[in-house]
Parts: sequence; C-alpha cells; structure tokens
Amino acid sequence: MNKPNKIHYSACAHDCPSTCALIVEKIDEKTIGRVSGNPDNSYTAGVICAKVARYSERTHNPDRLSTPLKRTGPKGSNKYAQISWDEAIKTVADAFKAATEKHGPETVWPYMYGGTMGLVQSGSIERLRNEMGYTNMRSTTCGGLVDTGWLAGFGRRIGPDPREMAEADLIIIWGTNAVSTQVNVMTHVSRAKKNRGAKVIVIDPYANSTTKTADMHVAPRPGTDGALACAIMHIAFRDGFADHEYMKKYADVPDEFENHLTSKTPQWAAKITGLSVSEIEKLALLYLKTERSYIRLGYGVSRCRNGAVNVHAITCIPVVTGKWKVPGSGIFFNSGGIYHFDYSLIEGLDLVKKGVRTIDHSRIGPALLGDLDDLGDGPPITAMIVQGTNPAAIAPEQQKVINGLMRDDLFVCVHEQFMTETARFADIILPATTFVEHDDLYKSGGHTFIHYGPQIIDPVGDSKSNHDVICKLAKLLDAKHPGFLMSANEVIDKTLKMSDFPDLKSLSATNFHDCAESFDKHHFIDGYNWPDKKFRFKPGWENIGPRGHELPQLPDHWEAPEGQDNDHPFKLITPPARNFLNSTFNNTPSSLKREERPTLQIHPEDAVKNNIDDGKIITIGNKNGQIDLFAKIVRGAKLGVLVAEGVWPNASHNGGQGINVLVSAEVVAPNGGVAYHDTAVWIKNSA
Repeated sequence: MNKPNKIHYSACAHDCPSTCALIVEKIDEKTIGRVSGNPDNSYTAGVICAKVARYSERTHNPDRLSTPLKRTGPKGSNKYAQISWDEAIKTVADAFKAATEKHGPETVWPYMYGGTMGLVQSGSIERLRNEMGYTNMRSTTCGGLVDTGWLAGFGRRIGPDPREMAEADLIIIWGTNAVSTQVNVMTHVSRAKKNRGAKVIVIDPYANSTTKTADMHVAPRPGTDGALACAIMHIAFRDGFADHEYMKKYADVPDEFENHLTSKTPQWAAKITGLSVSEIEKLALLYLKTERSYIRLGYGVSRCRNGAVNVHAITCIPVVTGKWKVPGSGIFFNSGGIYHFDYSLIEGLDLVKKGVRTIDHSRIGPALLGDLDDLGDGPPITAMIVQGTNPAAIAPEQQKVINGLMRDDLFVCVHEQFMTETARFADIILPATTFVEHDDLYKSGGHTFIHYGPQIIDPVGDSKSNHDVICKLAKLLDAKHPGFLMSANEVIDKTLKMSDFPDLKSLSATNFHDCAESFDKHHFIDGYNWPDKKFRFKPGWENIGPRGHELPQLPDHWEAPEGQDNDHPFKLITPPARNFLNSTFNNTPSSLKREERPTLQIHPEDAVKNNIDDGKIITIGNKNGQIDLFAKIVRGAKLGVLVAEGVWPNASHNGGQGINVLVSAEVVAPNGGVAYHDTAVWIKNSA
C-alpha cells in the first residue's frame, strides 16, 4: 500500500490581497502535488483560486529557468550560454562596481516589485540598496492612487475586518472583479447572502464574473465614481439619512461639505456617469436604508487620472451616514496599517543614506531613456538588477521600456523563474525559486493574518531565492550589514521578535497569526488617525503631492486632462484576467487554454458603427503605439468603452507588443500611480 503524501502548510506569495493560507501536498523532495486552501484559516476558509490550485503546473513547468545564463548575442537576440553561479554573480558585481566608479552609486537601480510578497524575499534587495546608496525606487504601479485616496481621509490603512462581510445585510463591491481576482471576498459575501439574506451591489464599468452574482449591477463610465459617490451623499442629506451627530464628532468640515454637495444632484451625476437618475436613486436608497452596509473597495476604481479623488469621495460615504457603528458596516480596502513590523533588519533601514534620489518605478521607460524629470541632477541609470517583476510587459509606455532596456550602455541582471519579456534583454539571467522552494514571512492587505511559508521542496534545477542572490552579491560588493550573513529563517525569527510577534518556532507551529485589532479600532470608534481624530472631507491635496494643487478641495468629479477626443473617441480599460495575475501565469498552459486568446470587448453599437465583426482582428492605438486583438461584441459593455482583460505575453499580439504599449506613464495627480483604466484610443478594422 502506498504511503500518503506529506502535507505542508504555507501561504500564497503572489501579488493578491488574499494571501491565502495553503495546504501543499509534497510528493517527494523535488515535487509538489495538489495545492488547496487551509480550512482552519477563518479568512481563506479552504478556498483558493484555480491558478494557485494548479501551482504544480507552474513549479514543474519544463520552461523553468534552471541555470545562470550569459548573453552571447545582441540584446534581444535571445542568445545565451550557460555559466556557473560564481561567474554570474562576479559578472554582476563587477558591472555594479564599474558603473559606480564611473558615475557614482546612484547609477545602479535595483528594481523589484510584487512577484513575491514575502517580506524577506522582497525586502533583501532594499538592504543592498540602502547600504550601497543605490537609487531608491518608489512603488506606485499597483496601489499608489488608491493608497493616496484612502489615506487622504483616514490617515491609516485599516477598516472593518473583512470577515465582517458575512455579517452585513448589504454589500457593495466597488471597483473590483472579486470572483476573478479575490475569490475569498466571495466566500464571505456568500455567507452573508445565505445566513442573512444580504443583497449584493456591484459597481463596475463592465459586466464580468462578479456582476453576474449581483442583485444589482451599476455601471458608471470609467473615472466617474467620484460623481456617483457625491450624488449618494447628496441624497443622504436631502432625505434625512446624513448622521449630523456623527459628523460633528468625527469629521473636519461637515457644514461646508453639506453645502458643497447641494449641487451634486442625481441629475448632475447622471450626465457624468452615464447612469440613469433612477439607478442612482435606487442604489443610494438601498445603501442609506440598510444599517449593516459594507463597502468593499477595489484597486481598479483608482486606476484613472482622477483615481485618488474618486477613492477619497467614496470613503466619505460611510462618514456622512455614520455607518461605522455595528458589525458588517463601514468601508474596507486594505488592512496594512495593523502590522507593526520592524523592517530594519530585512531592509537595512539603519543604513539609509540621506539625499539619495528616488525614481518612481512606473516611470522606468522614461527614466531609462534619460528623462530629466526622473533622473533629476543625478547620473543616468547604467546598471540594474531586476527581481520579482516584468516591466517589459507590465510597465506603462512599454515601447520606451523596451528601448531603454536595449541600450548598449545599460547592464541588466534579471533574476527570474521564466524567460520573460524583460529577461530577454538581460546581460545575465539568474534562475529563481518559487515560494514552495524557499522560506519566507507574509502579511496581507486583504485580511488580518501573518503567515510563515517554509521551503517545502528542493529548488528546481540550480535556482536560488532572492535573499540568497542578494547575499551573494553583497559579499562581492563588500556590504557588511549582518542581514547578509543570515539565512532567511534567521532573518524571519529575529524580525518577528523585534516586532513583538510570536517567534518563528511559535508561528510555524500555528501556521498563521491573527493581528486583528479591536472592533473600536477597526471601526474608528476612538476617532480617525489624525491629531484631532477627525476624518478629512477636506484633505489638503496640495500637501500630499506635487500635483495636489490641481485637485478639488472637497469631493467632486474632477475631469482630469488628456481625455477622449475626436481622434481617440474610446476609453480603454485593462482589468485583470481570471487566469493570469499581471504577467504571472500567462505562460501556464492551463491558464492560456482557459483564457483562449487576447480579446477586446466592445458594445454592439460601437461595433456596427466601426464595421467590426465578432471574432475578427481589430487594431487599437494612440500616440504611444498600437496593438491587435480579437473583437468580442458584448451587450454588457458600455458605449465608448473598450475592455481588454489581462496582460497577455507580448508575443501573443501581432508585432510583439503588449497592451501596456498604449498606457501612459505620466505622473498621475497628486503624487503618482498608473492610469491603467484611463487610456484614450482609436479603433479600426484590421481586415
């Protein structure tokens, strides 16, 4: 009789708020089997997405990089030769030393993002950056705009425990396709529907997997959510649902705000949003008449040029109505503010040097091409190490990114699991582990747990973890921080102790630790995170970012510049595909099979007007470039709005350019972020 396979506990490392608690089947020292959700975790509750359930397909994909490679032909030629780890690391170290000697340390730009959300494997590169004085990186691509909009009012990333959705009588899912991107949200929504008869409203500009589960789908034009929020609050004041006593105690300028909202009628909002007055009235009254109303805010709502303003406007709604007093009420987007980690060991914060420049990582294209707005008075970027991200596919203004990576005077080392679009422009490629092949520590924005994720199997081939690579490189660069001499588990254990969390032995015994705070903290019963304890209706945008002076002082519809025009009459949004996670999983056979092909959703009337047939190749474009996709005529689409789900491999499109060739890299007001859902384009039939 065969022995049963061993079971190990872990957490998903990918860039998703759910950070699911996992059970991983171990077949042998080199092989994992089935991956499932841990039913003992009250948020994951045994449910995970199909992508990670099929994780063995990714881990054991025959296309995994397994040995260091050195470029032998021109950049982009895909000509590489295998080399040893010693030669590879020495080549990188020598390149960094030579670049520093010629231009100073700011010429080196360590570049990292959300390929792994583990604290050690993502943070070790910061330790190297801080000790060596290399150029800093400001991370804005994913959460820059929603963070700014949220913090403008609350001052802290916290909200009602996401498990409270199960205690709500009305749930508004606003700006996230949770069925496809945060499946655990739907677990708690389903509990509310089953146990309390809760109603679900989904606010999203296009029909998707989540809208199909809703009792009501509200589809405003992209970038008009602020107007909708203002109209809801106008109705609250008009019909006596505003909680004046709550606002007097907990808000900064309630009287001024009430007066401001006088003109923000449903009729005003209808013209802006494309919704009917009756839709706006129905939505508002359902919310206003339900005490246990829970708003689950997504990242997608922020990815417009006016995204920060829109997010802030939405967050004002439960403050105007006082919907914070009972379980199952309030608004939630991220719980990152509850974690009190001391990052000094992981990131080398004790070695931070003053005056080192910072470049917004979403501006990688312009920065690599010498844009002085990014480089300032510092040197050009002439050396990089890239971990956990694929900017040649996911960064805006993709052609500029590729042109920058093609520079002959730029040395690039890419540490990756697969031969990505970015890796194809590298001088040195290093094979990277997946999360089942290394140790790490995780926190989550989508719930309240921290997790320990142990190494479960041996690294595939000769791959090494981010932490190990950075430590090897640090040694040759003569970096002295003690973190470079410690194993990942040693860093984890010491960090937990320094942060007043259970130590590694305790955490590994329980698999996860709940960091939830009291009801009063999660619901701001003791006030908001400002000296006067009052929520900011009037946040003072001019103090938040360099473009803050452009934004309206109070919540409003702000018509950001560079909208649609006669030459670019369509608004393109690029939400995630269910079976991809940005460019991760877009090379996995089962994910590709399920997604089928890159499509562009278009309204039937727009299709007729532009002579477009369903299933035919069409071209969309703007000043940044153009791309071909397959037309998908959808009645759930909005007039004038095009939807392209997912970051497909660049090679999936004619011409070899991906969807982000169209997206602008402009610095969005007030202080950065990427407007992935705010791209004006033209469209034509490619036949």
